[in-house]
Amino acid sequence: YNSAIIAGDVDNAMSIGMYHWGLPILCTADLTKGQNKLCTFLHQLVKRQRIGVLYMFMSYFDVYTAFIGNKDTIGIDPGINMKTNEELSQIAEQSQSSFLMQQVTVNLMFVHCYYREYLQCANLAENYHTTQRAKRAFDFYLLFLRGISALNLARDTKEAKWRKIGEGAVKSMNQLVHYSSWNFENKHLLLQAELHYLNGRHSIAELAYQSSIISAHNHKFIHEEALACELYGVFLINNKEAEKGMKQLQHAHTKYRQWGALKKAKAVEYFMDLV
Repeated sequence: YNSAIIAGDVDNAMSIGMYHWGLPILCTADLTKGQNKLCTFLHQLVKRQRIGVLYMFMSYFDVYTAFIGNKDTIGIDPGINMKTNEELSQIAEQSQSSFLMQQVTVNLMFVHCYYREYLQCANLAENYHTTQRAKRAFDFYLLFLRGISALNLARDTKEAKWRKIGEGAVKSMNQLVHYSSWNFENKHLLLQAELHYLNGRHSIAELAYQSSIISAHNHKFIHEEALACELYGVFLINNKEAEKGMKQLQHAHTKYRQWGALKKAKAVEYFMDLV
């Protein structure tokens, strides 16, 4: 990066910077470090007037703050006109930028799914799939988030369309496991757990939740380990095993804090207080 800047090759420097500083939240093991790097790169993008890329990283920044809860204290230059993901979604639609729309959609779905706002997550996915035809790198994560949301909605609403979407996500994720068990095994197991729960197969669901947690831990997906612990805890509480459920929620709380998602950890605390 520094060599490219010294040589005056700004475009190459920004490309390098994208990979060095601009990790999406789903690739980040430490949110605080990731956000600090992202903040540094945002200032560089403004300085170099790379507006198109800037919007993408504003989308990343917005989702970081949704989990950390430090939007007002991170130290972004007041002169930078920061946009929320909702505002960026409008910009993507008006400019017909399918790439920006995908980034924004993944980030919004990520937040809604992790905060268990399943209808908002599923509606975003449905709108994206009806307007965007091209396949993109992070579509697998759209599949995962959509599947988790649809299976929960199927259980809550009894609507057949959500079951169909959820079952399709389980099937598609199973195919991805054959390409990379490291990246997709824990996701497939969690989707399976939610489907077994929907079908009333509670003993098998419990084994799948536990296997997903172990897989996520072994493959170093701390945020997905936290999510699996949380959903397992909710499953146990809903099935009259409150003591075991609270232990899983405490594990989820610990993992969210280790990840740096302090605001999300507070949300888990609030839910535990209601149990």
